[in-house]
Amino acid sequence: MNTHTSSPEFPVEPVESRPRPEKLSDLLLELAAQPGERISIRDLAEALEDRSFGAFMLIFALPNLIPLPPGATLVLGLPMVFVAWQILIGYDKIWMPRRIANFSIEKSRFRVMALRVTPWLKRAENWVRPRKWPIRSTLHERLFGLLALILAVICVIPIPFGNWPPAVAFSVLGVAHTERDGYCLAVGLFLSLLSILMVTAVAFATGALLMWFF
Repeated sequence: MNTHTSSPEFPVEPVESRPRPEKLSDLLLELAAQPGERISIRDLAEALEDRSFGAFMLIFALPNLIPLPPGATLVLGLPMVFVAWQILIGYDKIWMPRRIANFSIEKSRFRVMALRVTPWLKRAENWVRPRKWPIRSTLHERLFGLLALILAVICVIPIPFGNWPPAVAFSVLGVAHTERDGYCLAVGLFLSLLSILMVTAVAFATGALLMWFF
């Protein structure tokens, strides 16, 4: 029989006996509480079920919010690229290649991510609600997807600590898209602009240094 130690953060009663969480923060904690050594993107997708693209944007951005070894962003940023690309080209249901769906991380690492993000997410869930949503056409939706794709590509670029700001912006955009909150979208747009400007500045500085040395 599989057993695991109880903790204040993670309840241990059988998952089958509890109703499916309505809030994404509760769902993350429930997934983190389940026994097992690893959790895959397929597991997350099955747990999210009918959640919108915004929820997948948030979920796939989470691994980029913790310190990662060099080169990890190339792998962990790819799911963000796939989600953003599907929004851009007008998909109404998420699709993932088998290789990405089967990608997994250690459950202990996922618990760290859940503990780090859920306090922020719970506060956001108390504030975010459907209001003044400006994306009302296919063109607007695809422009949203284009911005998300730019942020996802930035996350893939191996810039030291450069994946964190666009991942945060990507996450906020995901929350805004899920709840259809125009105010949250405005915050996400502001963070996106800062992220893009930061990466542009780093790119120019790197180019200038290379020209100076060579």
